[in-house]
Amino acid sequence: MNSTKIVRGLSQGVLSRVNNVQAQYLTEQCIAVDEQDRPLRGVSKSECHHTSSAVLHRAFSVFLFTPARELVLQKRSDTKITFPSVWTNSCCSHPLYTAEEMETEDALGVRRAAQRKLDHELGVGSIDVDRMSVMGRFLYDAKMSGGEWMEHELDYAIIIKDFDVKTLKANPEEVSEVRMVSKEGLAEMMSSGNIALIS
Repeated sequence: MNSTKIVRGLSQGVLSRVNNVQAQYLTEQCIAVDEQDRPLRGVSKSECHHTSSAVLHRAFSVFLFTPARELVLQKRSDTKITFPSVWTNSCCSHPLYTAEEMETEDALGVRRAAQRKLDHELGVGSIDVDRMSVMGRFLYDAKMSGGEWMEHELDYAIIIKDFDVKTLKANPEEVSEVRMVSKEGLAEMMSSGNIALIS
């Protein structure tokens, strides 16, 4: 499929570096919500993240902790349209506008989406949703410097403890590097501005 057709209306500068895989993701239907997390409609990932629209949408951020209490971080691939080559938490993305991923009881839909994306990005197989602890949700926004893209999300924070890093098989289309950091290492990265929360 021609990526230019998928991302109509975006600048030539953006189009020149969009590969077909990443362009296809821009068509995924995310869940537009209000600030109380009430679903409004399906909305493309492009509409959610482009600065000209920046629709508030449901998202999640997963924090994988090893038995040694180290946090798994990923560095986003340089082919990513939003925030390429940025260090971020273990996995972050969006539930889709489907019955399975819109299920609200015990945040089951969000946890199912996290299960899907953990395997897609980190190749870890199917992590049981019962291992996922939803710690809360928060409104989040951030704009890429000098870019046309931003985050505008109602984000669920998900913790998974005792994660076995030997199961990691990062997808190079999504992730360029993986790192485990201690509490002190994470604080150092945050103080240097070398990490961001991205979905």
